Amino acid sequence: MRHLPFYLRILRLLFLSLIVSIIVLVTAFPAVPDAAAASMGQGVPVKTVNLKPGAAINLSQAVGAALKDNPEIKAGRWALRASEEAVGVQEGYFYPSLSFESRYLRTDNPTYAFMAKLDQQRFAPSDFAIDALNSPPAINDFQNSLELDQVIYSRRLIAALRMSKQDHAARGLDFDRLRQKVTMETVKAYLGVITARNSLEAAGKAVEDTTEHERLAKLRFDSGLGLYSDVLRADAALKEAQRGQAKAQSSYEVAKRALGLVMGRAESVDALGTGYKVEMDPIETYYASAGQRPDIKAIEARYKNAKNAVDLAASGYYPEIGARGQYQWNDHRSPIDGEGSSYQVAAFLRWNIFDGTRREHEVSRARAGLGEAREGLDGAKKEALFKVFAAYQDVQEAGKSLDYAQAELASAREGRRLVELRYKNSLSPIIDLLDSQVMVDSARMRKIEAQNDLMEKYFNLGFQSGRISEFIEKVSAYGD
Repeated sequence: MRHLPFYLRILRLLFLSLIVSIIVLVTAFPAVPDAAAASMGQGVPVKTVNLKPGAAINLSQAVGAALKDNPEIKAGRWALRASEEAVGVQEGYFYPSLSFESRYLRTDNPTYAFMAKLDQQRFAPSDFAIDALNSPPAINDFQNSLELDQVIYSRRLIAALRMSKQDHAARGLDFDRLRQKVTMETVKAYLGVITARNSLEAAGKAVEDTTEHERLAKLRFDSGLGLYSDVLRADAALKEAQRGQAKAQSSYEVAKRALGLVMGRAESVDALGTGYKVEMDPIETYYASAGQRPDIKAIEARYKNAKNAVDLAASGYYPEIGARGQYQWNDHRSPIDGEGSSYQVAAFLRWNIFDGTRREHEVSRARAGLGEAREGLDGAKKEALFKVFAAYQDVQEAGKSLDYAQAELASAREGRRLVELRYKNSLSPIIDLLDSQVMVDSARMRKIEAQNDLMEKYFNLGFQSGRISEFIEKVSAYGD
């Protein structure tokens, strides 16, 4: 029965400690954006895609698969999980700390022997004899103790927890930007497949056209109207076109493999999309969204954390308050039994009055870090606006380049048609016809490159403005 009141005290102390911890954790900190929730609101929704080897998918499916299986995304998820656990570590300091210790001691030291007998509650009047006090026999002491520590108030721990939560929020925003970066990489790889396939088709047309030129040269030679050297030139041109076709086929296979790689797969993946469609909004709308980019918001979160760092440095000026409880039992025969037991309940206030001006320098250093973070945030916002401006100009320039490339291709085709008529009528040599074919082939490739350049720069505008997922939805031709 003698132990019952102590256990009730321990339970009551533990209950009060938990209540204090909950109150501190719930009320002491301002709301901080949850990084995991933030990451769900950015980027492109993840879609489960089951691919067969060599399967063709649309752009939305490719991005969804990349956001699920890309190695950078997987690593980023683990990094975000680690920062979440770091918040849990800081929160743990506000909860009671309960520890158990078991110790064995054998001694004939007069002081320790005296204390051991007192703790075991075996002290008798005979132990006050001078000989017993000066030269006690060796004594065994099995000591067990439970110790409970509870932080009641610590401005340092409050600031550290606030910083940990803010850092987790910033890392969540970094993860959102990583998702957008991987989305952009997937778009480039997807466009690379389309461009490689279009180049392969253009190379096939070059082979078809050059084969026709070789047929005309042979026909004219067989009829006595042409030279054998024309046949040889046409045959050499055909072989060069076939070599270009083989190179284009290789590039197409590599592009498909590259798309599979960015999606986190070892096999090739083909692209369904063949069309291009660009819809531009006024540049002011892109300026507005650029300020909401996840990486800009992450820098803002770290700027707020720099303010928290000042609070953390200044926390050294405030006291820390805590409570401690201990229950101990001792026995001279067994580590399990307890001949004597005791408890201690204490509260403490710890206040560092002077530390050699370290706190003052820590606060000054934290304020300098705050100034650095403020300037970094201002610079990042200006840089984001500049990149949006540059990306917008690039899209406009790429659109004009595509128009020029289309006009150049039409002109080259017409020039080839005229030279072919002149060659058939013996008014132009075969070399003019082959040169005109080279001009057509080059114009075709420049048009394909211009198309790819336009779409890459269009999506780069979406990336720089933080709206790349919206841009993907607009390119409806990729969903066919």
